[in-house]
Amino acid sequence: MSQKKWYQMSVEETLHTQQSDPNHGLSWEAVRQRQEERGPNVLSEGKSVSPVTLFLNQFKDFMVLVLMGATLVSGLLGEYLDAITIVAIILINGILGFIQEFRAERSLKSLKELSAPTAKVVREGAQHLLSAKELVEGDLVMLEAGDRIPADIRWMETNGVYVEESALTGESVPVSKHTDALRDAEVPLGDQRNLGFMGTMLTRGTAKGVVVRTGMDTEMGKIAGLIQGTEAMETPLQHRLEQLGKILILVSIGLTVMVVLAGILHGQPPYAMFLAGVSLAVAAIPEGLPAIVTIALALGVQRMIKRKAIVRKLPSVETLGCASVICSDKTGTLTQNKMTVTHLWRGGDLLEVTGDGYTPHGDILHNGKPADLRQDPSLRRLMQISVLCNNATLHKEETESKGKKSREEAAESWQIKGDPTEGALVVLGAKAGLTQESLADTFNRVGEYPFDSERKRMSVLLEHQGGRLVFTKGAPDMLLQQCQYILWDDKIIPFTNTLKTKVMAANEGMAKSALRVLGLAYREMKSSERNDSQDSVEANLVFVGLTGMIDPPRKEVRDAISKCKKAGIKTVMITGDHLTTAEAIAKQLGMLPANGMTLNGQQIEAMSDEELDGKVENTYVYARVSPEHKLRIVKSLQRGGHVVAMTGDGVNDAPAIKAADIGISMGINGTDVSKEASALILSDDNFATIVAAIEEGRGIYENIRKFIRYLLASNVGEILTMFLAMMMGMPLPLVPIQILWVNLVTDGLPAMALGVDQAEKDLMQHSPRSAKENIFARRLGWKIISRGILIGLCTLGAFWITLHTNPSGAGTLVKAQTVAFATLVMAQLIHVFDCRSSRSIFHRNPLQNRYLVVAVLSSVALMLCVMYVPVLQPIFKTVPIGTAEWILVLVAAAIPSVLMGIGSVSQNPGKKKKLTYSSKPVTR
Repeated sequence: MSQKKWYQMSVEETLHTQQSDPNHGLSWEAVRQRQEERGPNVLSEGKSVSPVTLFLNQFKDFMVLVLMGATLVSGLLGEYLDAITIVAIILINGILGFIQEFRAERSLKSLKELSAPTAKVVREGAQHLLSAKELVEGDLVMLEAGDRIPADIRWMETNGVYVEESALTGESVPVSKHTDALRDAEVPLGDQRNLGFMGTMLTRGTAKGVVVRTGMDTEMGKIAGLIQGTEAMETPLQHRLEQLGKILILVSIGLTVMVVLAGILHGQPPYAMFLAGVSLAVAAIPEGLPAIVTIALALGVQRMIKRKAIVRKLPSVETLGCASVICSDKTGTLTQNKMTVTHLWRGGDLLEVTGDGYTPHGDILHNGKPADLRQDPSLRRLMQISVLCNNATLHKEETESKGKKSREEAAESWQIKGDPTEGALVVLGAKAGLTQESLADTFNRVGEYPFDSERKRMSVLLEHQGGRLVFTKGAPDMLLQQCQYILWDDKIIPFTNTLKTKVMAANEGMAKSALRVLGLAYREMKSSERNDSQDSVEANLVFVGLTGMIDPPRKEVRDAISKCKKAGIKTVMITGDHLTTAEAIAKQLGMLPANGMTLNGQQIEAMSDEELDGKVENTYVYARVSPEHKLRIVKSLQRGGHVVAMTGDGVNDAPAIKAADIGISMGINGTDVSKEASALILSDDNFATIVAAIEEGRGIYENIRKFIRYLLASNVGEILTMFLAMMMGMPLPLVPIQILWVNLVTDGLPAMALGVDQAEKDLMQHSPRSAKENIFARRLGWKIISRGILIGLCTLGAFWITLHTNPSGAGTLVKAQTVAFATLVMAQLIHVFDCRSSRSIFHRNPLQNRYLVVAVLSSVALMLCVMYVPVLQPIFKTVPIGTAEWILVLVAAAIPSVLMGIGSVSQNPGKKKKLTYSSKPVTR
């Protein structure tokens, strides 16, 4: 039954199909049977995962398993401090991951909150107030303004009904409803005007309808099903770290085995070589990497909160950095979600209205100068009609004053109660100094003829200065038919065909700019006239003018989109609103290029996935789309190799938000469903905040690459020092405890400080990196290997020189090992400054990162303690060294950075090398 196109059926056909009586509804027995067959009218939550399972799942990651192995090895070696540290890292990561995932899967619980708790139902001829979950298909439901629709219904009777559906369809204004059958085979969700949908709300009128879909069969239920069936994407960071872990374990095992075998073949004791080999294996795996990644992401999250972006899933921060497409909902994201009058037309003149949102501050400009209502009777009359032919009210929310409010906070404190279109007219009047309260003394409403879909107009009857006035507003084409006169140059003159042509031309001009246009008219009623017929009341009207309103774009969005273009990021609008409106907004924002394509929901419906894949690259605006279409668009872009960020605020956005590589929801106007499905929430509902988040994401990823470069180059140097010594038949240059100490001292604080390093200035001047980019891309692998080789050679050179300076002296081997130990530590600590830049150590101010300076000084102090504190010397097999040895240590440690820096400068003399990422999408 859920597959039937209810909008094609007449009311009689619908009632017959549902076996329901139009007056008496269902019998209690029929209700019981249907409840047994189809279950309650609720949304399914799907299969839930227990908290215990969620927690245990955190320890399945390959890198975590590697760390567990390192813990076991450290314990066998007696390095209990190292083992305890690794266990603590594993537990912290597991707890953080558990907290994130436990909160992430609550989308469907929020969906259930949108369902109406109660409903007025007719059964066996009597009206009952019942829990909405008890509804079944065929029930008759009574609704009035302010009610939330409890299930999908086919309207039977409507009286001036308007329904707010933006959370479901993306429609920016409430839509009128009627009972007529629609004969088209395919009608977009937003145009199914004879149906009401679960979770949406009546803003005006009264109605009666028959339930045609309940629970998971409703449009809201379909979205719930889409969320259940959509798997969360693995982020590029998670994928790359898993790859890195596998590479490290294989390389470390291979090199360790070679070092052990080489040492044994050259006469070293097998037990000593085994301990050295295991120490190298532990050192080769940077067990601090997951912790440093988590800390870098967490600190990045704190910076993003200050920039109005709240992160719900830590890895998503990095994902933003490689986003190549941002798919954005229109209403409330690119626009303010506040209908605003921007233009007026009266007497042949077009006037501009300034001001933002519902804040009653702005000007009405005529030829660039503020208009004066006292000198402009036509404009004053237009304002009076706008304010008084109206049921909406404007009010300021009382909030506690905490210092000086920002402009955005002040704007948010003004709210409309009632229909958004009428609210826009109330705000218009307030900008001119006219309010319902200020006009109440001279105008007294005595009657109203509500708006309906057939007349497409609304009228009020007012008493004024002993007489009566009719104020009317409505669709211009319908209103003109009722007008015999026009207010032109402040005079009432006959409404000739020539003047009507001018009015319609003005109407069409506004409509082409995607403005929602209303006509305003009035007339004076004679005392002898009766007002019992709306047709007679609305006859012989005097046409006054036109108002043009739109949900305006946010001012800061245009600059944000421009920044996205410079950063190589495509911005796409996906909305349930009309194509004309969407195109107009896209052009205003600079989002739709001259050769850019647009698609609507019907066109997408007719396309196969392959056909859609061929269109998405050059399509910038999608209009009149359903939640299923949004999901298809996101998946099509992903198939094309794009990393997709999806923004939105409505229930209809939730499936696509969850399916995207990174989902972004609005914090102020967003529904709970979209927030729970998202990875990032914009606390200011500002599209421009996304650009700031992308910048942070790119910076965080580059910092992660910095400390991977630092850690692995250091580890390569350690392994190479041991490997070459064994191959050359030399004594062990480092004892196992020294290897572990180097690993602990140099891999800790300096690497962590790199994670909070400042971004390079040209970060947002290149295209996004590929979603499949290897962690070692952009010559990072070469930098790690080359620097590791230089560190290893210089360390081994210092060891050899010291060893051969006094080959027969007592304690020479211990002194040589101490020199090698100091050289390795200092070389790595100098190298950490080199890692701050993609160019060379000379490119950036080494003192800029104060945390790094403090971390390096702390590591040097710890190294000196091991060498000069007597109680620690026998533990770490070290001895104090003199001035000559320190000169050797510092020269050898500095050689790698000096050579690499000179090489970098010679390749690019006098020119800064620009970072470039591949902008070509990689096929997934």
